[in-house]
Amino acid sequence: MKKEIQVFDYAAEIMKGIKSGVLFTTKAGEKVNTMTISWGTLGIEWGKAIFTAFIREHRFTREQLEQNPEFTISIPYGEYDKKIIGFCGTKSGRDVDKIKEMNLTLVDGDAISVPAIKELPLTLECRVVYRQMQNKEAIPDEINAQFYPQDVDSSAAGANKDYHEAYYGEIVKAYIIE
Repeated sequence: MKKEIQVFDYAAEIMKGIKSGVLFTTKAGEKVNTMTISWGTLGIEWGKAIFTAFIREHRFTREQLEQNPEFTISIPYGEYDKKIIGFCGTKSGRDVDKIKEMNLTLVDGDAISVPAIKELPLTLECRVVYRQMQNKEAIPDEINAQFYPQDVDSSAAGANKDYHEAYYGEIVKAYIIE
């Protein structure tokens, strides 16, 4: 069962979740993948509720988004297993079926083809309406050095040489899975 919500009534919970990690889920064909993100924003652009996520250029998630520009954001709400966030933030969907390994429960989306994850029940269903690659020349040197070290391979889970692409997702549905 899903309880539909007004997204901005839960803005504090969403932003708190982003700080500690939320799941960004994609689906291309029959392959569902989820990854932990802790960089994101909630706001309004073009008169629409928008969730913007930042995905590194060589991530499997980005490949999935190229095939299907929809995603869900699953946010902790209440008690949850913190190992989910850790595991999904250190493994690649190219190599591991994170849904299966963590025994996550997929719940069909209402407005999009990408499922939600029951274990992190505060859910945003999003359709990409715009995307933009970061301009590395515009990023200050100290941030470049900290988050984009050029001597760290693209496959590293943390900071690496890959820049981010910003994906602006219109929030087309928001709910809590009960």
